[in-house]
Amino acid sequence: MSEDNKITDSTKYETFTQEEYMVMKNDLLRPIEKWSLIGKAWIVFLIMVCFAGVYAYYVQETKSKYVTVSLRDTTFWGVYISNFVFFVALSLVGVLMSAVLKLTHFEWYRPLSRIAEIIAVAAIMLAGVSIVAAMGRPDRLHYLVMYGRIQSPIVWDIIVIMTYLVTSCILLFIPLIPSLSTCKNHLHNLPKWQLKMYEIFSFGWEGTAEQWKLLKKTVKVLTVLVIPLGISIHTVTAWLFATTLRAEWDSTNFGAYFVSGAFLLGVAAMILAVFIFRKAYKLEKYLTEMHFDKLGQALVLMALAYAYFNVNEYLVPAYKMSGLHKHHLLALFTGEEASFYWSVVLFGIAIPCILPIFRMFRKPLPLTLIALGVFIAGWFKRYLIVIPGQSHPYLPIQDVPPSWTHYHPSTIEMTIVAATFAAVLLIITLFSRFFPIVSVWEVAEGKLEGKDEIINYK
Repeated sequence: MSEDNKITDSTKYETFTQEEYMVMKNDLLRPIEKWSLIGKAWIVFLIMVCFAGVYAYYVQETKSKYVTVSLRDTTFWGVYISNFVFFVALSLVGVLMSAVLKLTHFEWYRPLSRIAEIIAVAAIMLAGVSIVAAMGRPDRLHYLVMYGRIQSPIVWDIIVIMTYLVTSCILLFIPLIPSLSTCKNHLHNLPKWQLKMYEIFSFGWEGTAEQWKLLKKTVKVLTVLVIPLGISIHTVTAWLFATTLRAEWDSTNFGAYFVSGAFLLGVAAMILAVFIFRKAYKLEKYLTEMHFDKLGQALVLMALAYAYFNVNEYLVPAYKMSGLHKHHLLALFTGEEASFYWSVVLFGIAIPCILPIFRMFRKPLPLTLIALGVFIAGWFKRYLIVIPGQSHPYLPIQDVPPSWTHYHPSTIEMTIVAATFAAVLLIITLFSRFFPIVSVWEVAEGKLEGKDEIINYK
């Protein structure tokens, strides 16, 4: 058998019976067998948005960059790069919710790990797509590999992104193998091709003691490896900005600033995902209020860390108020970007720092609303990092229309951005429809080995 071997033939597991295990397995596998009409309509909608993005990209490439009229000499990075930085930040959710919690033995991570890992994989894939959308000649993408200079942070970014993507895919797949065997043995009302897929990719898993030992050793090595990779990917992305001649980006704080913001965004994304899966797939028994309470505490911690690095990022140049830094800071704090900036600070930093301290705001619905604000503010925060910083170049061009110094994303650009979000959601949705989104064997093992931490929550 597959995962079933974890709970049989041992008196150690008296608190978790075979009957309870079968009920749990039926609950967690139910979404694979039953596709509701609303679920099918959701998938069709996401596919339509993706096709709209493909068409918009076709228009952009066939009509050159005339459809992105605001991208000029001053603002050379637009909304695509904001989107890229956002998805890179989102991909760190796998590091925090799977690797870090797993290595530090916080048992409540178990139902969350696979959700975090598929979000990480989908996000880093679409981060790469956002870069391709920003390129003027995507047909020359392979030149980065063939002729890239190792001195360039762009080459470092490509290397780290590809390495992190491969590692994240492996970290998602290896713990999935026992679940594939369980799907093959337990689900019978599925198309033959789907059952055959489970059989092929389970690689003859039988759940022997040797196989479990090898699987757990492999997962441990991967979780150790993915942490520095995840931190590196966002640090290198920060270096892309810090090594470019712009006043806002002239900072040695950018690496920690980006990583702390990514962890905050990752916690917010997990809260949203857990709330949605909990309601859509009726998983209240496994994604409990205890998980929201823990995630709320993590949200406060990450928001406080991010608040510190935000203060650090702006306090030093505000203290000196020299040159172009002065113009940029005044534009953010009191000028044309002020309402935008302070809204992001309120919803993206202040509220998650304060409200989840109180337990009433760590309940599923209020915490999800707070997380939604953090998530939206997180995207606009990346927009504020990328766009206004280019309005004050060290060598400004002369005698150009004022409109050339302002950037407004076009409909084509926003359609492509919307398509990248739809693609992330589509990948996550389809994965949850073909594979258990909550790991059966990890939850069962948690009930056996981490029972005290879970049961003693009040």
